[in-house]
Amino acid sequence: MASYHLTAKIGAKGKAAAHAAYISREGKYTGRERYEDLEATAAGNMPKWAEHAPAYFWNAADEHERANGSAYREIEVALPRELNPEQRRELVEDFVRRELGDQHVYQWAIHTPKAALEKGEQPHAHIMYSERRLDGIERAPDQLFKRYNAKNPERGGAQKASGGKARGALKDELLATRQRWAEVQNEHLARHGHEARVDHRTLEAQGINRGPEKHLGGHGVRALQAQDIAALLERRAAEGEVERTKHQVPSLIDLSGDLAAAKADRSRQQAAEAQKRAVEASAAVVVSRYAQALENVTSETLATVPGLLPAPAIKQAIKQVALEVQAESQVQEIDVNEVGRQVLAQPALQQRLQQVREKEARAKATLDEVADMGFFAGKWNNAQGKTEAAHKLQAEARDERAQILADIEQSSEVQAVRKANRQAKQARDGAPEAVTELGQILVNVEEGQALHQRQANSYNLPELVGRVVNKARAIAPNSLQGMQLADVERMTAKAAEVSWIKPEGVNPHLEKVSRFVVPREQRVQQLQRSQERDQGPRLG
Repeated sequence: MASYHLTAKIGAKGKAAAHAAYISREGKYTGRERYEDLEATAAGNMPKWAEHAPAYFWNAADEHERANGSAYREIEVALPRELNPEQRRELVEDFVRRELGDQHVYQWAIHTPKAALEKGEQPHAHIMYSERRLDGIERAPDQLFKRYNAKNPERGGAQKASGGKARGALKDELLATRQRWAEVQNEHLARHGHEARVDHRTLEAQGINRGPEKHLGGHGVRALQAQDIAALLERRAAEGEVERTKHQVPSLIDLSGDLAAAKADRSRQQAAEAQKRAVEASAAVVVSRYAQALENVTSETLATVPGLLPAPAIKQAIKQVALEVQAESQVQEIDVNEVGRQVLAQPALQQRLQQVREKEARAKATLDEVADMGFFAGKWNNAQGKTEAAHKLQAEARDERAQILADIEQSSEVQAVRKANRQAKQARDGAPEAVTELGQILVNVEEGQALHQRQANSYNLPELVGRVVNKARAIAPNSLQGMQLADVERMTAKAAEVSWIKPEGVNPHLEKVSRFVVPREQRVQQLQRSQERDQGPRLG
């Protein structure tokens, strides 16, 4: 059932860039198994100097916000399991649009880790945003985070939304945000035909006579006994049933007839409801087993073994990747020179450049002075020594200018732009080929073949195939509606058969090879062919 959770956090100066990397699974959070739960991420309302790389904005906040100030605020919310990935994204985007609009810089991400207790997905979203209100004035990084100037806004930084507000007012705003999150969540649940609803009020206000359930976490759940876990799940199910009854019609029995007919009617309804619940429970168990089996199958195997993923999930994933490819191919290159000028505007580089100018000015003044001396005056005033000193200053100034240019080129901002431009060019150049490749994947799906036909001795999965597979894996458990339970069970059995166990003590190449698992029947055939080759030709 859908559950309500919203927490608001304040991020201190120096923490924004690291937290943005964490929620978007970038930097040190890329490619690590425990962080492979990113479902979607986006950023918005970025100033021009950070449109190409949101990390530039959060780095600037860390650098320029006042020492004891906050660099960002965050809203963390639980998302309904009833919604599929695309619907969850729509929900988050809708909430961000209502809460932040075009007034605040923001970045959000949806994570779908596995719940420690119920083993299903635990989708939630991190929405981090800057308190600085955007007022249409373009400000450089070092100005944006300065103190707000009410009389001359263009001379100061952007105003903070919480500035000057009393604690009570901030608390009221938080309560209002909690209510709005419940309302928008319920709107989306209703829109997609789900009866579940969430309530932002306290348990006491809802009439539930118990204390809040303590968050146990993975370690806490593993420490529980089996009967404790069963009791927790039973209580959650009971509370979910109570919540659902609030949204159902109180009675469907026609009491206009006699009592016997009414009793018979009620018995039929109860039997039908019991049968429906049994079917739903059976389906939920089958889907849960399939999702768990899928967790142990590598992307390489999902791509090269047909029959592991439902066709609707793969087709939806192809559509999503095609839209991404189209968007990536339309990204324009960023002006590197403009970014370089913005880097040069930073105070530290401006100070170094001023020192260079002072050296150049002193050298020029000295050379002009020597030029005005006559022969004897030059001898008397050591013109040669002054000339040599001036030339030395000029050389130092040239070297320092060259070093400043080199430092600008090696700056994280310029490097990020160059990387983004390279990626944009690759996306533009590779778009036609990517469209063709997606078309071939779609043909393979419709013909019941594997998504990717691996060549002999090739153990690298193409990047585009990997994107489709990873999206289809995330979509798969929510795309089984309408399938026969027997078909789902066959997929589950096949997924269990090709589950991957990481080999111990092997080199990286052999581990890469091991990720391409094949079904048992195919392994037997491969072994037979290998034995026949080893035995060589036989005499007739």
